[in-house]
Amino acid sequence: MNQFLFSTSWWVPFYSLLGALVTLPWGMGIIRRTGPRPAAYFNILTTIVGFLHSLLVFKHIWDKEPEILVINWLKVADFNLSFALELSPTSIGAMVLISGLSLLAQIYALGYMEKDWSLARFFALIGFFEMALTGLAISDSLFLSYAVLEVLTLSTYLLVGFWYAQPLVVTAARDAFLTKRVGDLLLLMGVVSLSTVCGSLNFSDLYEWAQTADLSPVTSTLLCLGLIAGPAGKCAQFPLHLWLDEAMEGPNPASVMRNSLVVAGGAYVLYKLQPILTLSPIALNTLVVIGALTAMGATLVSIAQTDIKRALSHSTSAYMGLVFLAVGLEQGGVALMLLLTHAIAKALLFMSSGSVIYTTSTQDLTEMGGLWSRMPATTTAFIVGSAGMVTLLPLGSFWAMLAWADGLVHATPWVIAILVLVNGLTALNLTRVFRLIFWGKPQQKTRRTPEVGWQMALPMVALTVVNLLLPLMLQQWYLLPNWESVDWYILLILVSSTVVGVAIGCTMSLHKAWSRSRILVWRFVQDLLGYDFYIDRIYKLTIVNLVALLSKFSDWSDRYLVDGFVNLVGFATILGGQGLKYSISGQSQGYMLTILVVISVLGFFISWSLGLLDKLPF
Repeated sequence: MNQFLFSTSWWVPFYSLLGALVTLPWGMGIIRRTGPRPAAYFNILTTIVGFLHSLLVFKHIWDKEPEILVINWLKVADFNLSFALELSPTSIGAMVLISGLSLLAQIYALGYMEKDWSLARFFALIGFFEMALTGLAISDSLFLSYAVLEVLTLSTYLLVGFWYAQPLVVTAARDAFLTKRVGDLLLLMGVVSLSTVCGSLNFSDLYEWAQTADLSPVTSTLLCLGLIAGPAGKCAQFPLHLWLDEAMEGPNPASVMRNSLVVAGGAYVLYKLQPILTLSPIALNTLVVIGALTAMGATLVSIAQTDIKRALSHSTSAYMGLVFLAVGLEQGGVALMLLLTHAIAKALLFMSSGSVIYTTSTQDLTEMGGLWSRMPATTTAFIVGSAGMVTLLPLGSFWAMLAWADGLVHATPWVIAILVLVNGLTALNLTRVFRLIFWGKPQQKTRRTPEVGWQMALPMVALTVVNLLLPLMLQQWYLLPNWESVDWYILLILVSSTVVGVAIGCTMSLHKAWSRSRILVWRFVQDLLGYDFYIDRIYKLTIVNLVALLSKFSDWSDRYLVDGFVNLVGFATILGGQGLKYSISGQSQGYMLTILVVISVLGFFISWSLGLLDKLPF
């Protein structure tokens, strides 16, 4: 039985795809009498089956060697296009995480979107979303991974634009889609180039090729930069980071998966590409620079946000920046551990923030306050999720940060400074958000705010327990260091940064009008961080205007040069035809004479051009 489950574990993505297809009759309005909820139940059922299947395999996979399944997709003559699937503890564990969080998010969505008229369409998109993520987890082919990333881009566009009747939502979905397309296009260039020079896109073949590859520095650099661009777009890294902020216009259950799993999917592909990226030191340095800039910049921007979802989404970009930094420093194991701990903690934070939004009907932090006594389950979930995000002993992120810092303290000590600053500022931001939502006096919109129903509370409580038990899971998987090998100096620095961040967050003044200070200097700093260093306006003044100018020039050249030349040829043809029709006499000898004269003149010019007339005696 265990062998059968193991050999069929690649079926898991098809469970969620089946759930998405089953919901289509309700989503398309073919079935209306029952309402949309049966579609949600079918999708949840298939997710439960996928979760149980992957969980049972995960329990018995530790003593098995990784297995690679190669599927020939297209074979014509010498051309053989195939993709590989990897069944290993890492890939199966990723499927358990994806299906488990998706199950909790879907149960959560039953309560959050119970009154939404298009509930069935939402669950169909969630099933499509889950299928792409689980397929990405077991993919051992760059070709398949790229295809799945394209599906994720489409899914993000559809989920962000779910409430398409709102103009702002449509704009956000369009911007998110186009921003991701930039990274996907560069990644496609890298994939095509890699298939040309290597001959295979399966990761196992790529790893063997990378060990003996002999490429010029320019070629290897351009190739690796193209491969980096796709994950940078998916993980909302600078300069392709603006889409994640726009994506917060979508439903909150989709934001739970997007901020925990979708960004992790792009980072997972980057982790798989790490042995290939070592071909170019410039590419690795680029990863370090992008990760450091995004981690620091996004953390600072999150502190100035007054929207609860945007305050949390910018910290997602910051932590993905730390993952990029880890891959650039060739610390792939630490990157995976950080992805795991961040996904679980961030999913819990977005569930708790969604509960606040649901019960208060606002996302503005300045309109909240005093919810801790009215919403105890939500308050507990937010506290545990926040503690799981920062280096608070003994929760999960602490061990990920400690393992990373301990491995790099002697090789690159400046990384410790980035970790300390990002961790401290994140602790400050989460403390600030907690005080604005749960502490203080109740505001007008928070005076009558009961706790959410069981459909939303149950996933939060379950994920709270998972966050608390995560260190025990890491210990069971032999991912925690021994106390004898712990660098107590690094441990003290990391814990101190959390304590200092929480202390500053507890003591700083948080007046409800703080977002627009009357002091000119502070107002400038707040606007600079609140508007994300004005990067969107810089893009509009430079890239957007340049593209608009090129579009106008292209339109002018097409309208007046291309169309003008074509119209000139047509006009000349019309005039010639109109003129020739008056020379028609109906006498055949006249036609023959005309043909003879024309052929004679044409033969004369051909002979003259070939120099045949120069050989004549006269």
